[in-house]
Amino acid sequence: MKGLIPAAGSGTRLGPFTHAMPKELLPVGDKAVIEHVVESFVKAGIDDIIIVVSPNKHGLSDYFGSGERFGVDITYVVQDDRLGLANAVAAGEHVVNGSPVAVVLGDNFFSPDTILQDLKQFHEDNNADATVGVMEVLDVTRHGIIQTDGNNIVDLIEKPEVGEAPSKLGIAGMYVFEPEIFDAISDTKPGYKDEYQLTDSIKVMVEQGKNVVYREIGGIHIDVGTPEDLMKANEYYLKNNNKTKK
Repeated sequence: MKGLIPAAGSGTRLGPFTHAMPKELLPVGDKAVIEHVVESFVKAGIDDIIIVVSPNKHGLSDYFGSGERFGVDITYVVQDDRLGLANAVAAGEHVVNGSPVAVVLGDNFFSPDTILQDLKQFHEDNNADATVGVMEVLDVTRHGIIQTDGNNIVDLIEKPEVGEAPSKLGIAGMYVFEPEIFDAISDTKPGYKDEYQLTDSIKVMVEQGKNVVYREIGGIHIDVGTPEDLMKANEYYLKNNNKTKK
């Protein structure tokens, strides 16, 4: 299994910080938020990682280099145009090269660092074609929301209005896929914001009768997309890693 980290976003809500560096390099505790993501791949036994970047976004390769000092092998691919998360995942298809792939968003902070390991094991135990990590969310309008039947996903809606949400289970930016996801992406039409949404690609897999399952992940998940969320992630990390004064 390979790992893929979409990291091509501009981070406009985090300006002026992201005028100087990619949002994925903003610190959570004593390391960049994306380094926490890489550590979760290592914990899950995945050391072949693809990072999807936008043109001229060189800070990530400066930070990680080949990945050797982090215990991984990193390949960088470019998403030429920001056309949505499905498009970002598709940019790495030629490197994934027919392998299963775990996808974790590069600006998301998760704790504990075994969450991806648990999701990967759940995927394998259920012989799934796609496994989606979800959490109960307060604001459904910020997430892809799933409709369930037992362990299976039967429908997904990207950032629905409150009255249109089929549940409060929101996609938490962590997935495990068999290579069929790339066929589904090629069959995906532009959706929310006229972009190619990974939520819609997973829905294509559901409609094709694939075994698409979900797992509620424990611990904490913070999308580090605003200064407030960045502060929240740092407060949690420092409190739980003995970095604060008694």
